[in-house]
Amino acid sequence: MKDEIMKVAVLIDAENISFKYAKMILDEASRLGTVVCRRIYGDWSDQSLSSWKNAIMEYSFNAIQQFHNTKGKNSSDSALIIDAMDLLHGSSYQCMCIVSSDSDFSKLASRMRESEIYVVGMGETKTPVSFRSSCDKFLYLDVLLNKYKEAEIRAAKEAKALGAPKSEEKSGLNKTVIIEEIDTIIDDESAEDGWIMLSDLGSKLSQKFPDFDVRNFGFSKLSGLIKSLKRYELRGESQDGANPTAKVFYVRKKD
Repeated sequence: MKDEIMKVAVLIDAENISFKYAKMILDEASRLGTVVCRRIYGDWSDQSLSSWKNAIMEYSFNAIQQFHNTKGKNSSDSALIIDAMDLLHGSSYQCMCIVSSDSDFSKLASRMRESEIYVVGMGETKTPVSFRSSCDKFLYLDVLLNKYKEAEIRAAKEAKALGAPKSEEKSGLNKTVIIEEIDTIIDDESAEDGWIMLSDLGSKLSQKFPDFDVRNFGFSKLSGLIKSLKRYELRGESQDGANPTAKVFYVRKKD
């Protein structure tokens, strides 16, 4: 799975997951591949879910309405499971992110794995072991939250120091944010020696920031931007003996 860019579906149980994790959920999912499907389930007539409204608009979630037919019963679970099975039989996704702290999705995760879908669960530390163990990978959102908050505060301070407009703090126009993401990608995706293909790095940046373009920073190629940052090494390897100018480039952080 690591050698290909996976199509990722993100399915969120809003009645079981706080809106404060929205950015983190998409950040983690985008590291797995291209997030094609973003669905979130809940009874949106319920005022307790009103806090999700801004996150739904900001991160382009497709909000699926599911009314409660019986008081105390979470009908959103059933809707999420049905949609997940429809996506499975459509055979267009290689990775499914199920975001909930509810054990009700244990059977769904197991069924996805039987069909060779890479299943990533996301939830809080209270998530029952039955769901956690049914996934290929499970992320504890409440554990990761502090790390994300610290990174956001640091990025905001650096952006302010550089005079970046507030609207650019989380965008592909902010060089400080891009540098932080490059560091994260190299740390997470590079080989044991720290090198990662430049093309893979570019793909990951585009997945994370739809508005990322090296021309935003005055360069025609990603290699030019990387060289200008002075904090990375760049090397090229010839892949064609008959054409030594045809090279594959790799990048890593300087020691």
